[in-house]
Amino acid sequence: MKFFLILLIVFGHKVFAEEDSYIFGWSQLNSPELFQPIGGTSTGPNVELDKNPNPLWLELQNNNLSKFEKDRLAILAMQGEYKVNFDFMETMGFADGYTPSKPYQSWGTEFVVVVKDEKDFISLQHIMVMFFEEVDGTVSEPIVVKHWRQDWRYQDQLINNYIGQNTWSKKKTPFDMIKGSWSQFVYQVDDSPRYEGFGKWKHYQNSSTWKSNETPRPLPRREKSVRSDYDLIVGTNIHTITPSGWVHEQNNNKVTLEDFVLAKEIGLARYQRIQNFDWSAGERYWSKTEDFWKKVRDTWAKKIENSKKITINQNVSDNILFARLFEQAENYKSGNIDSIYKIEAIINEHIVETN
Repeated sequence: MKFFLILLIVFGHKVFAEEDSYIFGWSQLNSPELFQPIGGTSTGPNVELDKNPNPLWLELQNNNLSKFEKDRLAILAMQGEYKVNFDFMETMGFADGYTPSKPYQSWGTEFVVVVKDEKDFISLQHIMVMFFEEVDGTVSEPIVVKHWRQDWRYQDQLINNYIGQNTWSKKKTPFDMIKGSWSQFVYQVDDSPRYEGFGKWKHYQNSSTWKSNETPRPLPRREKSVRSDYDLIVGTNIHTITPSGWVHEQNNNKVTLEDFVLAKEIGLARYQRIQNFDWSAGERYWSKTEDFWKKVRDTWAKKIENSKKITINQNVSDNILFARLFEQAENYKSGNIDSIYKIEAIINEHIVETN
């Protein structure tokens, strides 16, 4: 239930801005609705920004490092403790009579940990720890959610390509296209696949940026429950390391299965390093459930590795995949170690077909 609660509070689709404010790109429309973004309605206590530059960002400026060493440092620089702001906005439409949807804004506090670091493979897990300000001014107890995960692999020829209708198909990419590149495989909160793309890191004296190829992916959670006029996102992702954290930019097309482009959208998630924040609830959760989630990751990895194509049904007879796994993780955290043996059976029930 906690996970449903945080989704409603943080990612809920309610208007939270009642007064006009500047909206980039649409000032000529003079539309009051555009000046009322949707998104999280909640607020949290003030956080303290860490004004010291990220040590890994400083290390990236060492000219004696090889390109490969700088690539690895840039990926590892995304670990840390952050306040995150999410902003998404449609910038143009291609349908007759198109009207832009309301911009989306939300926020979160989360830390990113390295769950695996090998020479050519790095896995980063995001853990949300949220405190909310109540109406009476008091601060809530922390709500903890294992958030998304990103796996980075060097010169990865096998890319899992989303083709729509909750189906991912494995595609082999010629080596000359992926030479010197890193793939980024992004996973849902339940460690099921979301999207995978590849691209090269480019390092300047004081900035490092990775840009993906054009990558299809499912509808984001912020729109999945409220939009039915398109079927998938096709876009590029840009990750840039800054002294104060990192920024994830998106340049997305909202596309139907008939290859009709409804609209173009830009997105920006800004990860700002913070300090003196109480992460203890998240750290306790992760220490008690890390083995459980490793088993979940390993189970999915085996399913994906052994399948050329995999289709996942997130909802089977009103049993939602992420809710079932989070429930078992809570049981495991409470001392029921038998929960770990239910993982594969649960995942199997949600795999519609593999071949």
